[in-house]
Order: sequence, then structure tokens, then C-alpha cells
Amino acid sequence: MIQSRRNFLKTAAIATIGTGLAVSNPVKLFSQNKKTSPGSGKMKLSFKPFDLQLRHVFTVAANSRTFTPLVLVEIEYDGVIGYGEASMPPYIGETQESVMAFLKKVDIGQFSSPFLLDDILTYIDNITANNSAAKASIDIALHDLVGKLMGQPWYKIWGYNPAKAPSTTYTIGIDTADVVRKKTEEVNGLYNILKVKLGRDNDKEMIETIRKVTDVPILADANQGWKDKHLALEMAYWLKERGVVMIEQPFTKTDMENTAWLTERSPLPIYADEAFQRLNDVSKFKGVFTGVNIKLQKCTGMREARKILDTARALNMGVMIGCMVESGCAVTAAAHLSPMMDFADLDGPLLSANDPFKGITYEKGMIVIPDKPGIGVEKIK
Repeated sequence: MIQSRRNFLKTAAIATIGTGLAVSNPVKLFSQNKKTSPGSGKMKLSFKPFDLQLRHVFTVAANSRTFTPLVLVEIEYDGVIGYGEASMPPYIGETQESVMAFLKKVDIGQFSSPFLLDDILTYIDNITANNSAAKASIDIALHDLVGKLMGQPWYKIWGYNPAKAPSTTYTIGIDTADVVRKKTEEVNGLYNILKVKLGRDNDKEMIETIRKVTDVPILADANQGWKDKHLALEMAYWLKERGVVMIEQPFTKTDMENTAWLTERSPLPIYADEAFQRLNDVSKFKGVFTGVNIKLQKCTGMREARKILDTARALNMGVMIGCMVESGCAVTAAAHLSPMMDFADLDGPLLSANDPFKGITYEKGMIVIPDKPGIGVEKIK
């Protein structure tokens, strides 16, 4: 009987590791979490809309806004709650109404255990063709729940070293020179790299204004705003001379020809953002972009984000983990992948005025991943 139990635990541990869940002590896991065996409870899904207010007007090449609509999600199982989030900036094509309509279709109670991550998330993905942010909210909540039941944070489950998490960029939106100078002065000395929104007719003024305040590296995000490939190449050389280290999404997301031309000639790496959505895009972008910006809200969550990371690395492409304007919930979830990234743009909580979660923190601009089970967030009452 004892030998049979040992064989069962060994087999269970191997099966768990095969799905990406690393278990350091399977005996302890099973003894502490007897309630997690299939059939011992039923998962319950709940959700509500929430408007995330911004500290400053946020302006990119295409629009300006003062808040971002969210839908906050909870999945409860045997008294344990996992938190998730969908974020809907204008360009993503989803709304609070569309997300909640999708979530109403979800029958998560049909699954006997939250540990059936692949089965559950495959079912979620097949409900509709789109609705990536809605799907991500379920994915994040499930990962939070499973991590809590295992008693481990996801960076440990995946085997990542939190000390390798990079500095986050801090975003400076498009504005007048006076406002840009003021925003830069407010954060001067606090962050090791800035992300500067470009794509209008004042690109050089934006960079020159910031350079009067600080000499930290800059990531330039054109947000599809550039039109002429020759001017873009000239701009790339000009930016490199001024301490810019990467250019994100220079042309419209469908303009692969001009992007590939620029990537081949640019002195700076060119990363895909709006053009890049999900796992199937990675191989198509080899040779078109230098790297890809992975966002949970676009790729349906943590499970697929990790697959994208591994695929991009196999293709010798760069990787960046980014966020929309999101609360600490989704940004903290993304942070667990950050130790494996070349760049990180996880400043959502720094831009918001009414974040309902406490999670990711920053130490001299460096990302600090919470050492708590699940994604590591606490709900602010």
C-alpha cells in the first residue's frame, strides 16, 4: 500500500510537471490541498465592470483618454478566490459590454478541478474567435487560483529567477513640450528607462525635451504613426544618436513590406505591438520584426504568453512583456514572465489613480514580483 501511494505521488508529480506546473514536493502538495482533488468542489465565476482612472491624460498617435474600462473577474473554488482582469483601450476592439456578454457564455462549473488548465482554457478559447481580453481575464484568474491552491507564485512554478526581472519602462505620452518636461521631471531619477510615445509631427521635439531633463535610455513607440519608410530610417539613426534603444510599431499593423525594409536597415531593433496578437503570428514575423511585444490582453493570457516566449526564443527573436493601461492584477500576472524578457513595459499601476489591487512593486525602477501564491495580488478593500 505504501509503495502504491509513493508510485501514485511520483506519477502525479511527473504529470503535473508535464503541463508546466513544477512541483518541488508532491507529498506536501497533496497532503496540504486534499480539497483540490477532482469533484471536491465547483468553480464559480463572477465579474463586474470597473473604470480605471488615469493620473494624467494619456495620449498616443491615434487618441487621448483619461480612463480605461476594465472588467474584474473572480473564480472561486472551495473558498479560495483567483483574480483576473480584462482591459479595453480603444484599439483592442472590446468593450465592457462585449466582455461581460462573453463571460455570461462561460460554463466553468462543468470542470471538476481548476488544475485542468489546458482543458478549461482550450474550451474558453473555442467559445468565440475573438474576445482575447475576455479570455485573458479567465486565464489570469485561473492561474491565480491554481497558484494559491499549490501555495506557490507562478515564477517559481515556471522555474524563473525573479532577480533577473528587468527595469520597467515608464511611459511619457504625446503632449506639449512644457507638459512633457514636467512629466519627465516628476519621474527623473526614479526609472532606468522611459517609453516615449511618438507618431505625430512633434517626434523630435518630444525626444529633445526629454533629453534636456534626463539621459536614461528611451524606448520609442510610434504606435503605427509613421508613414514614409525613408523618413523612418532617417529617424531611426537620429534616435540612436540620442540614446534610444528600440523602436516599437513604426508603421500600420498591416504594413509588413515597409516594416521588413526598415528592420533590415535600421540601427535599432524594431518590435511588433499592434501588429502582433497571438502565438500563430510569431513565425510570420520572423524577418519582418526584430522582436515581439507580448501582452496578456492580446494573446488570451499567461498560458499562451509563455508559449509565445518559448517560440520567439526558438526563432532567435527578441521578446518584450507589455501591458495596456491595466490595474495591478493583470500587470502583476504579466510580471511573472518578466525574468525571461529583453524589455518590460509594466507601468500600468504607476499610471492609474484608483488601482483596486496591490501586487507588483518597483525598486529603483526594477520590477519586484510578489513572493506570494498565485499571481500575488491583494484586493484593496
